[in-house]
Amino acid sequence: MSASPHIDQADHADEEPHGSRKDYLIGFVLAVVLTAIPFWLVIARPLASQPTALIIMAFAAVQMVVHMIYFLHMNRRAQGGWSIMALLFTVVIVLIALSGSLWVMYHMNANMMPGMDVGSTG
Repeated sequence: MSASPHIDQADHADEEPHGSRKDYLIGFVLAVVLTAIPFWLVIARPLASQPTALIIMAFAAVQMVVHMIYFLHMNRRAQGGWSIMALLFTVVIVLIALSGSLWVMYHMNANMMPGMDVGSTG
């Protein structure tokens, strides 16, 4: 008993087409630019630390969207909407992780004992 060749073709009929080279190249260039700008902000220090941190977080969010669109091919039509549910779940987890990390770092800094200098060697 051999498998019929038309069965294999029917399995692939519902799949979304993958991106072209042009799409991958656009995604790659955007990813490089969205990485280089925050890197330059940290190295050159043109702004104070708080605006720099907010700008870096904004660039990180945009870069996640670029990766999901150009490399993971996520859209509203893909997989009957399940990719949007996965996206929403990912956004919730990322927000919890980011806000929790910022909260912990803020409180560690605020509750540090006076005289404890992080940069000094004992």
